[in-house]
Amino acid sequence: MHKLLTGSLTVEHLRVSIANLSAHLQGLRLVQLSDFHFDGIRLSPSLLEEAIAASNAAQPDLVMLTGDFITDDPAPIHDLARRLTGLKSHMGVYAVLGNHDIRYRHSRSEVAKALEDCNIRVLWNQIAYPVGKELAIVGLADYWSSEFYPVPVFQQLDSLTPRIVLSHNPDTAEILQKWRIDLQLSGHTHGGQVFVPGMGNMAHRLSEFYRNLPQPVKRYVPLLKQCACTMKHWEWAQGLHVVGDNQLYVNRGLGTYLPGRLWCPPEVTVITLV
Repeated sequence: MHKLLTGSLTVEHLRVSIANLSAHLQGLRLVQLSDFHFDGIRLSPSLLEEAIAASNAAQPDLVMLTGDFITDDPAPIHDLARRLTGLKSHMGVYAVLGNHDIRYRHSRSEVAKALEDCNIRVLWNQIAYPVGKELAIVGLADYWSSEFYPVPVFQQLDSLTPRIVLSHNPDTAEILQKWRIDLQLSGHTHGGQVFVPGMGNMAHRLSEFYRNLPQPVKRYVPLLKQCACTMKHWEWAQGLHVVGDNQLYVNRGLGTYLPGRLWCPPEVTVITLV
């Protein structure tokens, strides 16, 4: 049943150009995984194992995890973190938290500690340099948290330093246009989950429909309201986008909510920097 709702895992490959990338970093390989929602319902252990195997097959230099490890109760993070120790990389595994990871007061600390205990570095408004000072890895607090404040983070960076930014919610790309962002990696959207050829991302269509409804009518369609509130820029729900002078890549994630995925399969992303 889970396989029917989720569909088969896909591995997406892309090359991303970064200005002034040091010669010894040419061909640096990143793998991105996102939106696990490991709660016993939305992601099967078999699909998770398949995703880890796909990541390892790519022989990445760095693995990036872009949030929503859990859904509500943080307890499953301990099992998930242990399973994620199977991820192999030459220079480490880095993560940011998503809105579901901070839903309850104690969730953020429990999720972060479980990941850190399994050698996954969690960045919360922090910068890391796993491959040297020529490339910064910036991890931001979740957009819906009270601590999303990128100004002091980017003030620490020289404008000439290339940087990869991990930010769970793609809507942050609108704000981050103020700074140089060579590549932003996000998740959050699940790709919209339902993609209809000729019509596109149905979450985008439904959100636009909701926003154009008369105000008195909106209260009668709470599901449409939830869709509209999840994202402002549903047009960025998946794939590579140019936002101002910056590049944004949105991973479709691994976890699946009802009604399931349609032409929007779960994803492991392999990114080569050039």
